[in-house]
Amino acid sequence: DAPYGLYAMDVSYRYDLDRIIAAGVRDDQAYIDAVVAQVLPGVPAHVQAPQFACSAFVAVDAEGRVRTGRNYDFKDDTSALLVRNHPRGGYASIGLAALNNLGDNTPLDSVAGRAAALMGPFAQLDGVNECGVSIAVLTLDSKPCDQDTQRPVINTSLAIRLVLDRAATTQEAVDLLSAYDMHAMAGRDYHFFINDAAGDARVAEWDPRDPDRAFKATPVRQVTNFYACYGDEVLPNQKNDELGHGKERAVAIADVLDAHVGAQDEAVAWKALRAAAQEPNPEDITSNTQWSVAYNNTDLTSDIVIRRNWKDITHYDLKENKERK
Repeated sequence: DAPYGLYAMDVSYRYDLDRIIAAGVRDDQAYIDAVVAQVLPGVPAHVQAPQFACSAFVAVDAEGRVRTGRNYDFKDDTSALLVRNHPRGGYASIGLAALNNLGDNTPLDSVAGRAAALMGPFAQLDGVNECGVSIAVLTLDSKPCDQDTQRPVINTSLAIRLVLDRAATTQEAVDLLSAYDMHAMAGRDYHFFINDAAGDARVAEWDPRDPDRAFKATPVRQVTNFYACYGDEVLPNQKNDELGHGKERAVAIADVLDAHVGAQDEAVAWKALRAAAQEPNPEDITSNTQWSVAYNNTDLTSDIVIRRNWKDITHYDLKENKERK
């Protein structure tokens, strides 16, 4: 529904992830400035720090193919940008960014819009790389994490870039993230659903009950906007203070997956995505499913639906780097 759509871009410009991390990212604007300095030297770009909620899960079919399902829910409508990233010295990946976070929902209409879209790799909300590692960020209700244990600092957006560029397994992703202090962006808190081609699905979190916000990686099959490490204490259909909300969406996904154990094919993944999708509600920041994506961690493909238009699926192949029918 115009003016919101699905756009795609290939990214092959050179960027230095370590240099961006070294710039210090405790300040959201300083992070954006550090990225702009590399991506668009001399060009003023308007970029907001991203905000996000969602559902994510892992499904395994009878042939052992692993899929990651993900709904991106946010109350404000946005265009989606499929970022096809080919970093020098890193793994190729595909993933989605919300164009309203980049300040332009119609990027082809202006030079400024095209320039903003170039920031896509540093505003991604999910993705899968050529090794079959996928990551998706989901918002939480706890106090924003701002760890300070003298390690290098990364923020929410850099965590996604780091995993997609450098992790070949879920374990490598967990090891990478645990080596940094985490700064949560945009005044909210977050966790990450990480999966790989072996189906090793875990949620990376920073313990809200620990003064130092200790890093935890909890094996799960599905998660929404609550702490997986305290999942047993979270009840559905209510706010659970700092532990989060949205358990009822995780239960809806679990019901679908439980009914098809050992045979969670593409159709089942979409059934689970539909079960957890949300209609618009201007009062609820985690309503209004903007996109639904099924990443195939085994075959390295993605199937994308914009705003619950379930019959209109865009198929993309990472290995061939092209859309497929």
